[in-house]
Parts: sequence; structure tokens; C-alpha cells
Amino acid sequence: MQVLDKEFELYITHEEILNKVKALAEELNKDYNGKCPIMVCILNGAFIFAADLVREVNFPVEIGFMKYSSYVGLDTVGTVDKVADLAQDVKGRDIIVVEDIIDTGYTMERILCDFKEKGAASVKVACLLQKPKKLITNIKVDYCALDIKNEFIVGYGLDYNGHGRNLKDIYILSPDDND
Repeated sequence: MQVLDKEFELYITHEEILNKVKALAEELNKDYNGKCPIMVCILNGAFIFAADLVREVNFPVEIGFMKYSSYVGLDTVGTVDKVADLAQDVKGRDIIVVEDIIDTGYTMERILCDFKEKGAASVKVACLLQKPKKLITNIKVDYCALDIKNEFIVGYGLDYNGHGRNLKDIYILSPDDND
């Protein structure tokens, strides 16, 4: 699969992704039965995951969106900038942060700090993917669909320079193009 100037290979099929999303939703259904949290989708990457996840939960939920920036091309830039803030008031509310991928943890650390400062009653992290070997911060991921190796991926909302988000499967950077 060609995305811009890079070649990618199939890594996780759409069917496997959806099965993992359903399993993660079952955990949330048990833990949030009788509650009405705000699910906060971190844009842009988590929008497809969040849409599939919210359709699988059976408790009342509000949806909100935030946007942070920390990547350019294949690499993190080392800083985390808030681009768009959440519209809802979170004081005293249960929050489920829905993120596409956790790698170093810097972005999630910033997000969790922001919610703590705003007085959220609880904040849990639900991610589609995490790279345990790349994690630098001491954040807790409460719900994770899949652990993956420390490789660059695209598809199912994840991008390479703004491209590839629309791919229904997840692709890994080809070893021949990993320079």
C-alpha cells in the first residue's frame, strides 16, 4: 500500500480491529453501567475508533472532541500543543479519553493533567493501540484494544502527513521503506 512517498504492508485487518473494539466496549459496559460519562475523542486520529466504540457501548454517553498536536511526518516533535479544547464542562464528571495510539505517552500525560486541573471526577484512558516499549511517561492506560510493536502505522484513522486515515485496515511501514 503506497501512502505518499512510503510503502506500507498490511498489519491488522479491519475484522480484527472491530473484534477488539467490541471486546473493549464490553469492558466499558461493565464498568460504566448506570453512569453517563463524557467520551472525549482525541482528534484527528481517534475519530474512526471513537465512532465504532460509541456504537458498541450500551450506557448513556456524551461525546466531546479535543485536538492536540505532537507529530510531523514519522516522528514526534517533542512538544504537545493543544489545538482545540473540549466544549463541555467536565467538573465532577466521569471522563473516558478515547485515543488512537499511545506511544511515548507525552500527549496523554498532558490530556490527563488538563482534566485534573478542570476538576473531572474520574478520567480513564481507552486506546485502540499502544506501543508498550516506547512508553516514557508513567501514565495508566485503563482500556487497550491491542499492544503493538514500535513501528510506524497508518489506517483506521491514523495518518502519515495527513494521508491514509481512510484505510479500513492498519498498515505498517514496509521494512524496505524504514529509513
